[in-house]
Amino acid sequence: MKNVLKPSSDSYPAYFEKYINLVKSENIFEEFYSEHMETVDLLTSVDEETLQFRYEEGKWNIREVLQHMIDCERIFNYRALRISRGDQSPQPGFDQQQFVLESNASKRDINDMVRELSVVRAATVELFKSFTDEMLDRKGISNNHEISVRAILFITLGHEIHHRNVIDEKYLPR
Repeated sequence: MKNVLKPSSDSYPAYFEKYINLVKSENIFEEFYSEHMETVDLLTSVDEETLQFRYEEGKWNIREVLQHMIDCERIFNYRALRISRGDQSPQPGFDQQQFVLESNASKRDINDMVRELSVVRAATVELFKSFTDEMLDRKGISNNHEISVRAILFITLGHEIHHRNVIDEKYLPR
């Protein structure tokens, strides 16, 4: 499997830099797998009380964070697919708070959610592996900003790492 170089900083909005910088491996597809396994291990090791815990009023619980991760990965995939196929139609943003509010995540079984994340992750990897270098470098407009497919690939993985780090730091007892 080929190595995929990180995107240039002019191929994504600056606010995504924090996610892209979390990706460390020279083989992003291997890192997708290893990071996913860490996320699965973490999420399946947490007790029910911790899954429902909110570290601050108005913050999401762990199930809601996980649903946000799943939803975002699906949306990132859709954006990447459209751009990779040459669709230059601007793609709108989405209200992540509304998505979580309407998700029913707090009542879902964590094992079902982890399975869903795994299925979405498998689709993500296969989708991005199918792209040529030319497709990875295509740019489109998403949420009023220019972004490349390559950047979306790295943002997708970095987004997961970011949220797993937040769960580890803010939700888990020390």
